[in-house]
Amino acid sequence: MSALLNPTTRVAALISATVSAGLLLSACGGSGSGATITGEGSTAQQKAMTHFADVLTDNGGAVLDYTGSGSGAGVKKFIQGDVDFAGTDSALKGDEIAQAKARCNGNDAWHLPMVIGPVAIAYNIPGVDKLNLNAATLAQIFDSKISKWNDPTIAALNPGVTLPDTAIVPVHRSDSSGTTDNFTRYLKNAAPQDWPHDPSKEWAGQGGSGAAKSTGVGDTVKKTPGSITYVEWGFATENDLGVVDIDFGSGPVALTADTAGVAVDAIKFKTPGSKDLVVDTDALYTLNQPGAYPLLLTPYSVVCSAGYADAATGTAIKESFDTILDKGQEGLAALGFVPLPQAYATTLRASIDAL
Repeated sequence: MSALLNPTTRVAALISATVSAGLLLSACGGSGSGATITGEGSTAQQKAMTHFADVLTDNGGAVLDYTGSGSGAGVKKFIQGDVDFAGTDSALKGDEIAQAKARCNGNDAWHLPMVIGPVAIAYNIPGVDKLNLNAATLAQIFDSKISKWNDPTIAALNPGVTLPDTAIVPVHRSDSSGTTDNFTRYLKNAAPQDWPHDPSKEWAGQGGSGAAKSTGVGDTVKKTPGSITYVEWGFATENDLGVVDIDFGSGPVALTADTAGVAVDAIKFKTPGSKDLVVDTDALYTLNQPGAYPLLLTPYSVVCSAGYADAATGTAIKESFDTILDKGQEGLAALGFVPLPQAYATTLRASIDAL
């Protein structure tokens, strides 16, 4: 199992504090300790947002009030103007882009990928401490085309491993999820012949068992022998689950901070030079560099580049994200995230400065 630490967080206290602060400060503008910024969405980045809220508090910054409700719900709340930013694991698409621009009073909404977190393929198979799989096999497992753990296809990837003659229980997100969108995008890019479904926040695979949010799939696999899921690394280690070594084309790669870091260094943005930092996930998910683990989430904070009804909100977001970039990286590795490399952070800072 992973050697990541899982320090005790002050979630209950944070929720209480932010609710109380929101009641007291909702009428206050400005930046620093007199402001509250609200966000909602991706559960993949909720551990990071809790950490960032602590960082802001410790540095006299704004109160960060973030609700993990899933990427789809977060985007809807942002478009409706109910929160200051959306947390989403995949970029806005289609009508969402125009709707977000309207919410920002005619200004573009920008994607700021403030954290990077690997997606673990987490499993619970009693007696199996090491498991190798590739994209084609994962696609067949999650589409219910391979249904037994000792299937010859899996056995061929795991010589010398005694695999049980038991049913596979693939567990997927039942809610609208950016993690689902990214995982299915990986399958579509890396194993198009075995994954016929288009990437989507809504699960499209056949069969399996659904559970809501990252906590839900993690808990389900922990309680269900023979199960497997896709979930952020921190939730896999929190539940003491096995983590698959994935063959991305150059041999099986274990998920570690180092192998994820190799892939992070290869990240490219769809529009070089743009302040709207949408990651080129198609290029990332076809990376087969030796020693790289490219199944990464780059969760976005979607913000108005300008046009908040209260200009103080934009100022508070800019100052808060600047503090997060400067002082929020320490401690992320223990939560299952990859600290941002210097070149990546420099690009991100340019966008924050332009808000």
